[in-house]
Amino acid sequence: MVLTGRYNSTMQINGIAHVQLTVSDFDAALPFYERLLVALGLTPVMRSEGFFYCVGGRTGVAISRAAAERGGEKFVQRRVGLHHVCFRARERADVDAVYALLLDMGAKIVHPPEDGPWAPGYYSVNHVPGKGLLAPGATAGA
Repeated sequence: MVLTGRYNSTMQINGIAHVQLTVSDFDAALPFYERLLVALGLTPVMRSEGFFYCVGGRTGVAISRAAAERGGEKFVQRRVGLHHVCFRARERADVDAVYALLLDMGAKIVHPPEDGPWAPGYYSVNHVPGKGLLAPGATAGA
């Protein structure tokens, strides 16, 4: 259902300035995100101990080290907090290229590029960090 009408506003945001992802194993996550984000056309602009930040296409993405007491935790999609991040591609070939890159990187693919019902022309590939819900005994969230 598309909502219209009473949700009018005089303000219009100019995109999302950045998304910051906290990762449980920064040293393992850094090579993955560095390769992926650069392949998506983002430029690394900041790197320090436990922090990596890229910008491009009016988008910023950072990864940061989890607090020490959270280091062993795994991502759970339906837990309170971030559900997922979806990057917008300019054309289907870009989605196919990201899929090929993810396969080359050994990423866990939930589904290969496919058409979806969410919007006209919606075409996506889905990757979940680690094994996500594909792990034996995994549930949809806590």
